Amino acid sequence: MSIRVTHAHGDHIAVTAANGTEILRYVYRPDPAAFESRKPYAHPVRTLAGHTVTGYRPNDHRWHKGLQMTASHLSGQNFWGGNCYVHGQGYLPLPERVGSMRHDGFGEFTVEDDRLAFTEELTWVENGGEEWAREVRGLTVHSVDEEAGAWALDWSIRLTNLRAEPLLFGSPTTEGRELAGYTGLQWRGPRDFTGGTAFAPESDADADKLMGSQGPWLAFTTEHDDIDGHSTLVFAHAPENADAVHESHWFVRSEPIPTVAFSWAFFEEFALPPGESFAYRYRVVFADGAWDREQVAAHLEGLPW
Repeated sequence: MSIRVTHAHGDHIAVTAANGTEILRYVYRPDPAAFESRKPYAHPVRTLAGHTVTGYRPNDHRWHKGLQMTASHLSGQNFWGGNCYVHGQGYLPLPERVGSMRHDGFGEFTVEDDRLAFTEELTWVENGGEEWAREVRGLTVHSVDEEAGAWALDWSIRLTNLRAEPLLFGSPTTEGRELAGYTGLQWRGPRDFTGGTAFAPESDADADKLMGSQGPWLAFTTEHDDIDGHSTLVFAHAPENADAVHESHWFVRSEPIPTVAFSWAFFEEFALPPGESFAYRYRVVFADGAWDREQVAAHLEGLPW
């Protein structure tokens, strides 16, 4: 299926499928709320049938915005947004610790009949204004398949330390909060994904048991409110992520909120030395219907990296 791309310069990029459904809006204008950690995000994201599968500023976590790159604990700063976890004190509103990701421009920008690929240059800025890291981000919309009722988004990051000292990446779990290792690329679902079903390639475990686990992919499916229908999201690692600077674990919740993150520092903190870089590449498939394990595996097999 073909796509149409529109670019509202300084604001967002939108991708619309041939059936008229806007399936992706990538917003890069500066966020007005500094406490929510200003940074680009993808929302709304929709399936080909037009079902919205991202949440935006939910009342429980206003800093959750669709699909976004985050870092919950980075050398004492919070590039996730909102309250900061401090061991022994819980979550505290510490606005002086909340950093931001500044959009600096686009590099590659390629639009084909059925594919959009672009790179974005960003700078991670700590709360006092010091530039800590430079990021090259890649987004590719592809495999828009009307018959399968699905499309795919690839999201990559290459981050370079600009400081004269190591950048220390962690999470609430590395700070002492059990099974709260969220950081990295994070998806927040809309309210009707609450109570949805999460599953992995070789496990019948639910979201609670998959929390902190590892694997090549994880799927999350739900039945929508308002309409008679289901949606399935599939989160997948590129093969080279297994050799990345630090191993990843799944952060996944179905209750009380629906969310999934590719956590690069779930259980252990890691350091990125001055001048060095790390890279990860991910894929998210957005599908209509309640897919099972076999459908997910077969679809991913048909999407080469």
